[in-house]
Amino acid sequence: MNNKPPSIDLARTTLAILFICLLIITSLWILRPFLPALIWATMIVVATWPLMLKVQERLRGKRSLAVLVMTLAMMVVFIIPFALAIGTILENADQIVGWAKAMVHFSLPPPPAWLENLPMLGSYLSKIWAQLAAMPAEEFGGRLSPHLGRVLTWFAGQAGSIGMMFVHIMLTLALAAMLYAGGEKAGGGVVRFARRVAGKTGENSVLLAAHAIRAVALGVVVTALVQSILAGIGLVIVGMPYATLLTALIFMCAVAQIGSAPVLIAATVWLFYTGDEIWGTALLVWTIFLSSLDNLLRPILIRRGANLPLMLIFAGVIGGLLAFGVKGLFIGPVILAVSYTLLFTWVDEDFASADPPDPIRPSNDNEPPSPPPPPGQPLSADQSQK
Repeated sequence: MNNKPPSIDLARTTLAILFICLLIITSLWILRPFLPALIWATMIVVATWPLMLKVQERLRGKRSLAVLVMTLAMMVVFIIPFALAIGTILENADQIVGWAKAMVHFSLPPPPAWLENLPMLGSYLSKIWAQLAAMPAEEFGGRLSPHLGRVLTWFAGQAGSIGMMFVHIMLTLALAAMLYAGGEKAGGGVVRFARRVAGKTGENSVLLAAHAIRAVALGVVVTALVQSILAGIGLVIVGMPYATLLTALIFMCAVAQIGSAPVLIAATVWLFYTGDEIWGTALLVWTIFLSSLDNLLRPILIRRGANLPLMLIFAGVIGGLLAFGVKGLFIGPVILAVSYTLLFTWVDEDFASADPPDPIRPSNDNEPPSPPPPPGQPLSADQSQK
């Protein structure tokens, strides 16, 4: 019987693959207006899914009430801070533009005496300050003009897209509520697809991606929220004008991994410039404390969220932010976490499939064979094995 293997129609297979790719690309193109909101809703739901299950347990297993509570909580915790931050900045856009134009003719005063007495960097900072203060106002403004132009361009673009931003926020809220209601079905579909593609490794990659999202939500968003709240309290206590606007800027800078230091240092310099040295010193101490808190709190929260190397998560946050914008805060760590899992699983499987040599009795191909025993003498154990 001739068991001839079935022939493969290369043209038919190629056309099928091209047709499937065309369907995927067309579907993504149709869903393109909804993708940003879908990504944000997915990240928020995955990060808060354990909390939603606890809320559902407290509400006697009623999913609808749990979805309502989580949606309202998401508005308070996630949507409202971003909306207030962006809205506050846009409301004060005219004042910010006025400050930016006034900076062109701004000249620094001489460095304060306390700056020289700072440990390690005091003399260097005082020298740089003195050099900038010695510049004419026109030269100092000329150095600031390119940066101020980019800032003004950004504000103009954001002011024009505020309506679309509100639509995306509401769409994110609606999609998140839908994912809360049917999260098991959606998650099961993703797990089945990953298992179909890469078996058990694909399933583990999906679980690790969820852990990476929760780690970033804990380590980045929560840290930024705590840092901006504490910084805002400090600004209100020292009597800093426009404390709400500065707090919004601090929150956005903290989410972007810039930190609160640039805004707080500028506020400290302003207090010293206006002659309020006591509150300026207090705000300087508060700035140092918040910077230290940022470096201490973020790693702890990230490690609690996922059992991944801290540098991997941090590189994903920074690289994703630079590559994809704010959405990259979550996309970057997820991609690196999945790549990390697939790579090391492949390496471990390849290593485990190899047959390691016997460490007790290594083989020696150059060893000469043993001579046969004399007639009538039984074979030894080694000779019998051979």
